[in-house]
Amino acid sequence: MHTNNNARAMKKIFVAMMFLLSTTFSTIALASGPPPPPGGGGSGSGGGHGQGGNQPTAPIGGGLEILLVLGMAYAGKKVYKLRKEEGKE
Repeated sequence: MHTNNNARAMKKIFVAMMFLLSTTFSTIALASGPPPPPGGGGSGSGGGHGQGGNQPTAPIGGGLEILLVLGMAYAGKKVYKLRKEEGKE
């Protein structure tokens, strides 16, 4: 009976974490503005895409959040399995 309560608690925590993470990631995705328009097209003024000195950098941290979420899910699974095995012994 005790392990059933632990399973319910773990499920509630998991659902709450997924809800918070999904709302966080959706607001981050919507917070970025549109890309800057291309240059005027004059000769030597950096007139096209990929030409000119004012280039935005590519985001690097996008994969880090996914990796952390997957790591937390894996750790939660391991803790759940460990507690489940403790209850049987």
